[in-house]
Amino acid sequence: MIFIGLSTIDVIYNVDKFPKSNEKVAARGQQVFVGGPAANACVACVHLGGKAALVTTVGRHPLASMVREEMKRNGVQLMDLNPEFADVPPISSVTVDKSGRRNEISGNAVHVHAPEAAVDRTVLEAARMVMVDGHYMEACRAWAAAARASGKPVVLDGGSWKDGADELLKTVHTAICSADFMPPGCNSRAQMVEYLRAHGVVNIAITHGGEPIEFVSGSSQGTLRVPAVDVADTAKAGDGLHGAYCYYASLGHGFIEALSEAAEIATK
Repeated sequence: MIFIGLSTIDVIYNVDKFPKSNEKVAARGQQVFVGGPAANACVACVHLGGKAALVTTVGRHPLASMVREEMKRNGVQLMDLNPEFADVPPISSVTVDKSGRRNEISGNAVHVHAPEAAVDRTVLEAARMVMVDGHYMEACRAWAAAARASGKPVVLDGGSWKDGADELLKTVHTAICSADFMPPGCNSRAQMVEYLRAHGVVNIAITHGGEPIEFVSGSSQGTLRVPAVDVADTAKAGDGLHGAYCYYASLGHGFIEALSEAAEIATK
């Protein structure tokens, strides 16, 4: 599998309560991870037994070495969109309280330069599918278009609407979206589904945190139950869902079956 999109450095603080305006709180603990939707999904896929490549911008800032080391440790083939990028990579600051709720501020890819992406045909040929998260949109569109032309399914991680997504959707086979993914002119989930189907998306899933997942696949539609658990931390659960879906779908599991299995992994 090939995952195209964002990688970040995530600084996570465990707190008893979220700070108010102009308030400082002491963290009970802190951790630093490599994150980002594409990177997290990629690692989740590999942990389940898949083979994966990550197409992202890393660069040569000292902090960027964390991404390279983490991908190497997990056996991920890393393809850097801009090896000479010297600025600080995207950083996310995440606070998690004792109930598992979180607040997050992310630098995303807004200030990161990614030149026009050249698709590695050898890597693409070896892949069973491609997942894009919409960050580094030019790279997402280039790889998705090449995958579609090669008959390989493209999966979209639709966390939120991004500029250029209209063109990207023309190559997407399966869209797994959050309830916040709302295309222009859409004011309801029904309108969102019709918008995606009008662009040629075959399989659609809409996640709602711990609530059931809505799905539409051809003439079938319904909901999938998400296992009930005591929440420890919701950070990266959605990314795990996307990576697990890609893994199970690559094994030949059907859309609903792969989505259900992925929901189990995300819950864990």
